[in-house]
Amino acid sequence: MYLYHFGIKELPFTLTPNTSYYFGLPSHKEAIEVLSTALKSGEGFIKVTGEVGAGKTLICRKLLNELPDGFVTAYIPNPYLSPAELRRSVAAELNVELPEGTDQQEFTQLIQQRLVEIHKQHKNAVLIIDEAQALPDESIEALRLMTNLETESQKLLQVVLFGQPELDDKLKQPKLRQLLQRITFSYKLKLMDADQLYQYVRHRMAVAGYRVEGLFNEACCELMHKASGGTPRIVNVLCHKSLMLAYGEGVQKVTLEHVKAAIVDTEAAIPINKKGLRRWLPASLFTAASVFMMALANMHVNASADILVNIEQLSLGWLL
Repeated sequence: MYLYHFGIKELPFTLTPNTSYYFGLPSHKEAIEVLSTALKSGEGFIKVTGEVGAGKTLICRKLLNELPDGFVTAYIPNPYLSPAELRRSVAAELNVELPEGTDQQEFTQLIQQRLVEIHKQHKNAVLIIDEAQALPDESIEALRLMTNLETESQKLLQVVLFGQPELDDKLKQPKLRQLLQRITFSYKLKLMDADQLYQYVRHRMAVAGYRVEGLFNEACCELMHKASGGTPRIVNVLCHKSLMLAYGEGVQKVTLEHVKAAIVDTEAAIPINKKGLRRWLPASLFTAASVFMMALANMHVNASADILVNIEQLSLGWLL
């Protein structure tokens, strides 16, 4: 790929949430502050919502990594589970063994025993659920019943829900109003503005090892903001494709033309006016591998045929 060309150690704009690239956008900082305050005060339900690609999973992982020793965590990343499956998942995360055929009453007793043990150790049990909008309604009710376990002074299990805006709509259903009333803290993630996007891109390049200024100028970032709406995930896609094109030309700076081509090639991006887009730029980055090979030849890079094939496969593999 373009690592050697730009002098970086790893791909800076992958789609996998990586806490080492955490930037600390104002919205993300506020969300973590809300979560920390709510958890320390022993609140029962806490909710964080945001659009697809806004960084919910990244915040979720950062929270898991940074909770102090006084918390025992259970994490469920894929909650499309029946009530029985949800109970077993929670039990497994808390190291509770549930014999086959355990009914709801037996489960309640076993999980309560474990939560009491945690409480006696002067610790708090926290259940963190990512993609919570996928929880079936009956499983949400089962989740509410779990949080009925409490001492005279506090809940034995706190729950943090991360979800898309659909989670808000789901919880507004009359049959789920009991759980909605128990959400004492909530936060809605905001998307980046143009300046935050510019700083975000610079930060990720610096973490990857880039030591030169101006790879993405403010005009490029302004255009990416218009095409992404400030959604970090879409920004990552646009930046990666723009870097591929700059590498394919053998240049050290990303231009507006590179960004325009990346936008045209990205279905999730907001369409822009294609006027002025140089015709020779690839209509699709799936054909960019051939451009890379031509650029390498022009720069007189000595590489074997096997290495060239590997480069092409890597380039296409990221996009597929």
